[in-house]
Formats: sequence, C-alpha cells, structure tokens
Amino acid sequence: MQCVTKFYTMELLPHLFRHEYTKMTAVLCRNFGLKHIEIAEDIVSDTFLKASQHWAVNGIPENPRAWLYVVAKNKTKDYFKKLSVFEKKIKNEIQPHFQVEPNFECDSKMVSDSQLAMIFAVCNPVNSDESQICLALQILCGFSIEEIANAFLTNSETIKKRLQRARANLRKDNFQIKSLTKIEICLRLDIVLRTLYLLFSEGYFSKSNKQQIKIDLCSEATRLTLLLTENPLTNTAESNALLALMCFQSSRLRARTNDKNEAVLFDKQDKSLWDKSLIERGNYYLINATTGNELSKYHLEAGIAYWHTTTTDKYKWDYILKLYNKLILIEYSPITALNRTFAFAKVYGNEEAIAVAKQLNLVESNYYHELLGYLYSNVNIKRAIEHYELAVNLTKSNSERQTLSKKIKELNLILKKSERSHDM
Repeated sequence: MQCVTKFYTMELLPHLFRHEYTKMTAVLCRNFGLKHIEIAEDIVSDTFLKASQHWAVNGIPENPRAWLYVVAKNKTKDYFKKLSVFEKKIKNEIQPHFQVEPNFECDSKMVSDSQLAMIFAVCNPVNSDESQICLALQILCGFSIEEIANAFLTNSETIKKRLQRARANLRKDNFQIKSLTKIEICLRLDIVLRTLYLLFSEGYFSKSNKQQIKIDLCSEATRLTLLLTENPLTNTAESNALLALMCFQSSRLRARTNDKNEAVLFDKQDKSLWDKSLIERGNYYLINATTGNELSKYHLEAGIAYWHTTTTDKYKWDYILKLYNKLILIEYSPITALNRTFAFAKVYGNEEAIAVAKQLNLVESNYYHELLGYLYSNVNIKRAIEHYELAVNLTKSNSERQTLSKKIKELNLILKKSERSHDM
C-alpha cells in the first residue's frame, strides 16, 4: 500500500508543481514584494518538499491543492514571526517591502489577480526580449534552468547568468504584485502581449529536438494569454487576437513533426491530426477580437493562421497573401517576408515567386535557402539541391537538418532518373 501511495505521489507532485508553483509564488509576492521574490520561491519550494515527504508516509490528502496552500500559508506566518525577532536590527530595510501581517488568501480570484500582476511585473522593458522570455519560463511557467537551456539550445550556466542579471533588474523595479490599475495596464500591456507572443514563438519555431518542450512552451504562453482575456481590464481586442493566433497555431502542432521527429511541411501535414477543438476556440477568440475597429499585427497573423486551418476554400491563398501584404506594412520582418513569398508562390506560381524571393537576398538565413529549395523543386532540381544544402549548413536544428537531408536525397534520386532517361 505504501508503494502505491509513493507511486501516486511521484505522479501527482510534478503535475501540481507545474500548475501551482507559479500561482503560489505570485500570491506570496503580494506579501513579500517583487524585490524579495526569492523568499517567496523558497517557501513554495519548501512546501512541495514537505508534501513529497508527508504524502509518501501519510498518503495523499483529500484536497492536495488546498493542502499545499495551507502549508505555504503557515510557513509564511512562521517566516514573519522569525523576522520580527530581528526587526529592530533590520527594520529600516524591511519596513517598506514587507507587510507586518501576511495576507495569504488563496481564493480563485486572488490567485488569478496575483498571476496577472506577476505577468506585468516580469514583462519589464528593462530586460531584453530573451531575458523576459527566460524569466517568463522560470517565474510564470515553473520551468527549470535545464528546461530553459534545452529550449534555447544553450548550456545551463549561460541561462543561470542571464536569469541572475534579469532578476537583479526586476529587484530595482517598484512594481508591486497587487491589483492592477488602468494606468499600469495601459503603460505595459503592449510589452506583456509582445513577451507572450515571443514566448509562444519560442515554442512554435523551437530549434529544440524535444517535442514536449515545444508543446509545453506553447501551452504555457496560451495559458497566460487566456488569463488576460479573463480579466475585464486586460480583455482587449489585441489580447483576444493573440489568443486566437495561439489556438490556431497550436491546433497543428502535432502534425508538424512525424514519428521520427522530422519536420513536416504544411502541404504534407496529416490534417486528421489537427485539433478541431482548438480551431473552434480560435474562431471564438477571433470573433471577440473583431468587435471594434482595431487592426493589430496579432489580428492579421490570427487571420492568416485561420485561413491555414481551412481546407475547402479555393481562394484561401489569395486571402492569406492579402493579409501578409498588410502585415508587412505594419511590422516588417525577414520571416514575414519569406512567409509572404510562400503565399505568393501559391497564388502566382513558383517561377514568379523565385524572383520575389531573390529580391529579399537573405543569404545568411537557412529559411531563405529552404524556401528557394522548395520553389526550385519543380523548376530546376540542381538549384533546389544547392539551396537545400546551404540550408542544412545554416540551420541549428537537428530535426530540420534531418528533414532537409531527406529532401536532398529524394531530389538526387529524381535527378539521377531524369539523367538516365535523357541518356537513353
């Protein structure tokens, strides 16, 4: 019986840690302030450590989540009691930041509000985009340093130093974990949306070979964006458009790689693997996003993603190209330009698209050569192989490298057959 209890404890705790750790930290930070976030994290970590020890011996409580919050609340009270002993010595340092009596409420609204405020605290422009994403993964999503390093294809020490610098910058900020005001939201909502967009993109276009990391990154970004739409102050047209985009893109996640973890191009994806429920949710949030006159980049990208999920409209690529034409005027990026060229090829043909692609001249990008390889495949096989080989040398993703190498082999076989028939 004890072995069974230990088994369920080992299964349940990681799940609760992923889903409750960040929520509990956010609630605690209402008492400690963002400057002392490490204390809040230590208390929550101690709570989970106690759970692993206590549950293995005494069994899992009837309401595990409530048990965790009660223990964290008691540990917080104990901390403040111990702190009061030294208050005279360090009173001037702690007075501005700590409440004298901790207010540890854990109803759903308090947890949701605390998480929302934590999102706004972490998405701080004093840190670089990459640092904001790393902080979001650690503080908002509960990712370990090793998991973040895997997502960024770098070593743990680099991520550790990046997080230390970013946390030092946060400690200097006076932003408090409390109910947000309209002014605070107006000043920082754009940054929050951009960070969540980048967080999702880090998963969707991840160079990591671990499929689970990609899915986790996307699901966490989606969860945090959903929080924005559930609060009246942050339930804006842009928030809904971003959530719609995430739903549409996530619906095709499992179809983007095969059993060998090789990337599958859009044209070759098994549409039966697309998640119809996520597509329906995307439609819901996209409708919510179009209630006003606002047109953001998130609206346009959500519209493009919507058309990608449709399979019956013969003019879908015309619509997609028009949306890309608008998007590239709002916010130009090399990836947007390359994606627009792919849509251009679908409407006007590969030969016309090759001329458009060459004007971009993104010779240092593996995606540029991958696109040209695709466009040349039914125009000039030798040129297609040349560009695919350049893409192989430039990409940092093993899965992409495997997919491209497989494509090169296929084209070489076609080329050899063509040369043999020509000789005959």
